[in-house]
Amino acid sequence: MYAIICTFRTFMIKIPILHISQFKESTSLSEVYVNTVTDHIQLDNPLIAKPHSHNFYLCVMFTQGSGVHEIDFNSYEIKPGTVFFLRPGQTHFWKFDTSPKGYIFFHSQEFYEIQFLEHRIHSFPFFYTYQNPPVLRINSKVMGRLNQMFEEAYTEYNQTAVMRELKLTSIITGIYIEFTRLYSSSEPLENFHSSHYSKILANLDRLIDTHFYREKLPKFYAGELNITAKHLNRVVKSTINKTTGQLISDRIVLESKRLIVHKNVNMAEIADSLGFSDYAYFSRFFKSKTGITPMEFRKNYM
Repeated sequence: MYAIICTFRTFMIKIPILHISQFKESTSLSEVYVNTVTDHIQLDNPLIAKPHSHNFYLCVMFTQGSGVHEIDFNSYEIKPGTVFFLRPGQTHFWKFDTSPKGYIFFHSQEFYEIQFLEHRIHSFPFFYTYQNPPVLRINSKVMGRLNQMFEEAYTEYNQTAVMRELKLTSIITGIYIEFTRLYSSSEPLENFHSSHYSKILANLDRLIDTHFYREKLPKFYAGELNITAKHLNRVVKSTINKTTGQLISDRIVLESKRLIVHKNVNMAEIADSLGFSDYAYFSRFFKSKTGITPMEFRKNYM
C-alpha cells in the first residue's frame, strides 16, 4: 500500500448534497417527503438528473418501468418489484428505458427517531451497514400489499389530519418491518444484526465514514471500539472476508470516485482533500485498488 499523509486538512471537497427542503413540501412537514415516482421525477427532474447524494434516508419501490439505478458506482436493474434503500451520503443516479411508476419517500434521521426513542433507523438491515445490498426484489403478490401501504403513506402526507406526523412514522415503520422480513429471508440473519460481530462491523462502518479523511490506520478504529486491532481484524474477516485496512481503503476509493465524477473538481484538490501528500501518491493508490488512474476513471465515467 502506498504511503498516505494522514495530516488533517481544513480544506475539504464536498459533493453537492440535496436537502429535503429542496423538494416539494407538504404543509408543515419539512423532515419527510412522500410522492409517486411519476410526480417526483416530473417535479424535481432538475435536481435528480445528475449524480448526487442526500442528507436523508430514501426508500423507493417501482411497480412499473425499466432502466438502471446506479448507487455508489454499482449498477442495479430497475424493473417491477424492485425496491431501493439509500443512506445519507450515498451517490446515486437513475436512467429509465420505459416510464416508471411506484412510490418514493424519504425522511431525516431525526424525523424517525424522535418518535421512537429506543429504536434507531440503523436497526433495519438495509440501513445497517454499507456492506448490505441497497436493493430488494419482491414478487407481485407482496408488491400489491406493499403498494397499499405506500398509498396510505401518500394519502396521509397530502392531508392535514390530527397527529399526521405520528401516523406517517407508524406507516413508514410498518413498511420498513415488511421489507426487513423479506430482506432478511434472503440472507442469514446473523449477517445483519443478530450477532455481536455484526454490531461491531456496523459501528466500524459508521466510524470509518466519519473519520476516514484523516484516520487511515486500523489502530485508530480499534481504539474507538475499545478492542485490539487484531480482534477487530478478526471480526471483519469473519463477517465479510475482508481486512480492516481493506474496509478503510474501500471507503477512500468510494469517496474518490464520488469526487472524481464532478468535472469542476481538480484532481490535485481531490488528493489533498483525502489526505494524500500529492496527486502522484493518490493516483498510484487509486490505480492499485481499481486498475485505472483517476483521470481514466473520470474519462470512462463521463
